[in-house]
Amino acid sequence: MLGKPRVCAVSYLNTSPLVWGMLYGPQQGVADVSFAVPSVCAQRVVEGVAEVGLLPVIEIERHGFSSVPEAGIACRGPVRSILLVSRTPFDRIRTLATDLGSRTSVQLARIILQRKYGAEPRVFPAEPDLVRMLEYADAALLIGDSALRVDPAQLEWPCLDLGEEWTTLTGLPMVFALWAGRRSAIREELVNLIQGSCHFGLAQLDQIIPLEAERRGFSEALVHEYLTRNINFQIGPEEQAGLAAYLSYACQLDHSQDESCVPSEIPDHDDDAGSR
Repeated sequence: MLGKPRVCAVSYLNTSPLVWGMLYGPQQGVADVSFAVPSVCAQRVVEGVAEVGLLPVIEIERHGFSSVPEAGIACRGPVRSILLVSRTPFDRIRTLATDLGSRTSVQLARIILQRKYGAEPRVFPAEPDLVRMLEYADAALLIGDSALRVDPAQLEWPCLDLGEEWTTLTGLPMVFALWAGRRSAIREELVNLIQGSCHFGLAQLDQIIPLEAERRGFSEALVHEYLTRNINFQIGPEEQAGLAAYLSYACQLDHSQDESCVPSEIPDHDDDAGSR
């Protein structure tokens, strides 16, 4: 392999422990790390700009990418950073504005609304501004830091935490993102780099929490709760079972109502293109 591996990470708070080693620990300087929202991370890997990225699981499935074992972003109950806010009763939602950065969460919202509330809204992407979204849609989906900036208890509209909704519906964890890329990119040294960075980060949470709280303008209490209780960074057999259930449900959706994700083809690179 020539040069450093190109890694695209998600720019949200939930990614911090996963990349901490690459930024500040033993893995520092080993990879060329860039940051973007989930949808852009996926596109960079599709285009070969990055060899591996922290990708929405729905995009990994759609493009047939391979994933790195063990490390990712999941939850086993309330996730706090995936919120569906509605100005109408949930069973009457006909239009849903979704955060431009979202991919997996869009389909999760549709699964929850269909299976639990009997609603099948038209879905379209929007800038993550809750008030503006609700001016022209019945409901809005916020993810990542945009959702963390909203206090559900202070909202004038009802709100669903989609991690909690999924676990209640299925009894399983929900997996949102995994490190993934073309099969040729998932080499042993890259797997060791990613797993080592995660292990280092999880051992440094006492350092990460105050630094990230100050940098992102969140309270330390919120960041502590989020990184230690809401998010699960280690992907085991139960998470894999939850992922399989999610992908099965997503395949059964009517995608004619979903304008949030326009399919794009993987460029015609050969298998080793990402490593040159």
